[in-house]
Amino acid sequence: MIEKRIDELIKIINKASFEYYTNDNPSITDQEYDDYMDELIRLETNYPHLVRDDSPTLKIGGQVIDDFKKVNHQIPMMSLGDIFNYDELDDFDNKIRKVVARPTYVCELKIDGLSVSLLYENGKLIRGATRGDGTVGEDITHNVRTIKNVPKSLPQDIDIEVRGEIYMPKSSFEKLNEERRKNKEKEFANPRNAAAGSVRRLDSKIARERNLSTFIYHLPNPDSFNLNSHYESLEFMKKLNFNVNKEIKKCISLQEVKEYIDYWTIHRSDLAYEIDGIVIKVDNYRDQRKLGYTARVPKWAIAYKFPAEQVLTKLRDIEFCVGRTGKITPRAILSPVRVAGSVVSYATLHNEDYIKSKDIKIGDTVSIRKAGDIIPEVVEVIKERRTKDEQDFHMIDACPICGTKLVKKLNEAAYFCPNEKCDARNIEGLIHFASRDAMNIEGFGESVVDDFYNSNYLKTIPDFYTLKNYKEELMNKEGFGLKSINKLLEAIENSKKNSLDKLIFGLGIRHVGNKTATILANEFQTLDNLKHASFEDLSSITDIGDKIAKSIIEYFKNEKITDKLKELGLNMKYVKPIQNISSDFQDKTFVLTGTLQTMGRKEAQDLITSLGGKNTNSVSKNTGVVIVGEQPGSKYEKALKLGITIWTEEEFLKHARR
Repeated sequence: MIEKRIDELIKIINKASFEYYTNDNPSITDQEYDDYMDELIRLETNYPHLVRDDSPTLKIGGQVIDDFKKVNHQIPMMSLGDIFNYDELDDFDNKIRKVVARPTYVCELKIDGLSVSLLYENGKLIRGATRGDGTVGEDITHNVRTIKNVPKSLPQDIDIEVRGEIYMPKSSFEKLNEERRKNKEKEFANPRNAAAGSVRRLDSKIARERNLSTFIYHLPNPDSFNLNSHYESLEFMKKLNFNVNKEIKKCISLQEVKEYIDYWTIHRSDLAYEIDGIVIKVDNYRDQRKLGYTARVPKWAIAYKFPAEQVLTKLRDIEFCVGRTGKITPRAILSPVRVAGSVVSYATLHNEDYIKSKDIKIGDTVSIRKAGDIIPEVVEVIKERRTKDEQDFHMIDACPICGTKLVKKLNEAAYFCPNEKCDARNIEGLIHFASRDAMNIEGFGESVVDDFYNSNYLKTIPDFYTLKNYKEELMNKEGFGLKSINKLLEAIENSKKNSLDKLIFGLGIRHVGNKTATILANEFQTLDNLKHASFEDLSSITDIGDKIAKSIIEYFKNEKITDKLKELGLNMKYVKPIQNISSDFQDKTFVLTGTLQTMGRKEAQDLITSLGGKNTNSVSKNTGVVIVGEQPGSKYEKALKLGITIWTEEEFLKHARR
């Protein structure tokens, strides 16, 4: 099975490389290519005996096409390894520090273009070449000579090779596609493809008309010029009139590297050219030599790729999950893919109607995103990728856990398992009760609840509060000891003091979410008052409609759990939180975007609420403040366009402490 998957990946990657490097007409996205390559590297690392001699992990670039004269690179043109988040960046830095005690890094914008080598003799340009497969490239001198910022002669009569990137500015790209639209020609997908397609034409007139440009960023033989660092080489190449990107920065700490990445993650749209990441290189050449190379990439450099907000992957299968209310939710099993910096293998499909409306089939290539930056969901099907091997979706008619026939209530899209004794329903209900937004019983995650449930220690909600009676037995369970069991029991005792709103939410009453639970607790003050409330009492409350009122009445009609919880010593009264209203927050609407370093998103939203502010997920002209963390998305850009106040995380905390 593993060997078959490796063969599949090699076939996919080789085909994609040929299309990208040779034909300049890719059929998959850069993100998909990176994901396939990552998966292959992982499999080859875990199963080294299955590494094939022709594996693309051992290659550098593409093939050489026959229309151009072949060029041998005396020093190979290497590609770079990719990383996608700060954990991987930390890992890169740790590996460097095992060899180099105090590394200095140079950060550069990763230009989205076509790699090029420029060769000069006696200060005169004699050759331009593509990277090709890293060892053999293509002679594109006739097209390179048409690029205005490539010097045809240097201020010094020296022999030198420099390397960099040919790219197409955004303005040139827009103009080119506008002309192609007028001529009813197929538009280029992006500036990188347009630049590559322009350079690799036999007619140099095309390259001249398309207003290409270059950035030079590498000197293959710095020793020949007595240079000691990459930064020195960049300065040296500037003096020779090469176009070196002005946004390069030397960093003496990893924190400075992260600040550079943070800045350009936000401001990359302001540039006149496309970038798809940040390149980080160890500056000192002596340190680079110590670190060396793998077969494919240097160990002293890495490319941090910006996470895509929406990415493509394969939907391999659809499974069905049973929630605490018995709701059956279809879930997509995906080929693992990176979304917003993390690897995703599953995505919600909501319900049968959602799947049918989007015409989702098993085997489809789908676009996914993180809804609200948290939950992955399928956005659309890429129907042009269909192969006719896809399978239609069929909704199940029985619970996948207990086998009970499913029911679908009038005017509802979801199916439900009506069996109140269904193990899946009960386990999900217990997990929900212990969750952070409910009773916040720390330590009772999915695996612990599942373990205790199957061992018959935890079958109902009141069982949490009798676990102390089985302390000795629990300590003998595999993976547990005195310290861990004491910690769980302490968390259980602490939860007894929670305010009524936490208990109401934890009970899992259908249609009663966190906000509704707080409204109910504030309105009725005690659980007894809520239990005895009439339909009219409930439905007359703002934000409590008929559906919620009916659900509450139905829940308390025959339940005995809360009586037991009262006997066990749980608080049954509403404890109103102490608010420290701040003028910086009062009556203002806040939007969070990106990842905060000092707290989670929910914690930040709770802090905003406690200070008198309101939270929302979308930016509009009515938004008061947008708080920006690491790797913010389009919300930040929209806030800039609308002129909305923007706070960094540091500014947010400063305002909160006033």
